[in-house]
Amino acid sequence: MYQAILKSTKHREFPLPNRSWILTQRWHHLLFIHLPFSKDAIKDHLPEGLELDTYDGMAWISIIPFKVTGMRLRNMPAIPYLSAYLELNVRTYVKREGTSGVYFFSLDADKLLPVLGARMITLPYFHANMKMKKQKDLFYFESNRKSHSEYSFNGSYQPISKPYYPEKHSLSNWLLERYALWTYKYGVLFRGDIHHTPLEVHDAEVIIEKNTMLPFPFDDNGEIQLFHYASCKRVLIWPIRRVE
Repeated sequence: MYQAILKSTKHREFPLPNRSWILTQRWHHLLFIHLPFSKDAIKDHLPEGLELDTYDGMAWISIIPFKVTGMRLRNMPAIPYLSAYLELNVRTYVKREGTSGVYFFSLDADKLLPVLGARMITLPYFHANMKMKKQKDLFYFESNRKSHSEYSFNGSYQPISKPYYPEKHSLSNWLLERYALWTYKYGVLFRGDIHHTPLEVHDAEVIIEKNTMLPFPFDDNGEIQLFHYASCKRVLIWPIRRVE
């Protein structure tokens, strides 16, 4: 299974890392909420060393709730309590030295030990109370951060189209196919790498009842918002390294 994933690389902009992956997860019922922003609204919130990535001059932030299962270290069995949890992350799109990826403003999860472990390796995880419920094709997701109750999300979503692979160079492809990530802690920039086969997605219908997850206000002036749903994806993860 993993060799087949590693051999699928034509959709990537840059090669796989020249070292071994160390962690794998399966992601389920992902909702991608893509929100457009002006460049000026975001660029001052990025750490030194990262350049804002834009599409047709517009910057974007994505909010992504989903479920993680099957998390385990390479060549190790899954630990039952730690291998499954709910997650919600908030990211924007960046470049460094010509490589495109994402920068995480925050990642919330409902299991404390994975949160503590991720924070030790510089990822900005937070512990949250979370719920995901499914009723036919409709998913309900709720998240309330424990340490800062002002950060919360409550909404529902469902796929409304047949599955498809976004066309190369389209906005959807630009938003979804990202394989490098950066975080910033203690004045130091860190990079991680992931890999998976191309994302097959559906268009989604979304009702957002509450969303205070953004790091700064979002003013909806009639700008287009995109919503994608992906049912499941196996992901390989490489160690996070300090950027020299």
